[in-house]
Amino acid sequence: MEPRVLKKYEIGPQAYRDAMARFGGAVHVVTTDGPAGRRGATVIAACSVSDSPPTVLVCLNRENPKNEAFVTNGKFALNTLSSTQQALAVAFSGQTGLQPEERFALGEWDVIATGAPALQGALATFDCELMEAKEWATHRVLFGRVAGLRTGDHLRPLIYHERSYHTL
Repeated sequence: MEPRVLKKYEIGPQAYRDAMARFGGAVHVVTTDGPAGRRGATVIAACSVSDSPPTVLVCLNRENPKNEAFVTNGKFALNTLSSTQQALAVAFSGQTGLQPEERFALGEWDVIATGAPALQGALATFDCELMEAKEWATHRVLFGRVAGLRTGDHLRPLIYHERSYHTL
């Protein structure tokens, strides 16, 4: 019997984005501070890589030159948002036009281990030392070893699905 060959076709960027919009994902604000300055961005593309050593990954659009601060600073905090923190998600997504310090003023921040801004009241904060950054097409994947960890109250998570925010 002949092996079955799947038909190959080109998948356009918009069709891909439309399909990815159907993924429901936790909403995070990833932050950094250091020689390259303070920076924060809303991300959905983040996940655990390993628990030994504890490692997370975060995907950032590398076409935004401001995201270079994460690599230059060599540290970041992945702050998982609760349903009560939607305003932060919107602000750090850049949709409001707020300047960076105005965005940070919407939350209460401290530091855990690396010096990256850690959001007080987040569901969880993974404070990371950058171990590696890989470029892939339009994005840079940051791999961070978790150097500090804080878990917050048992609130409902903020979820992004079909291009809007929801509560689980």
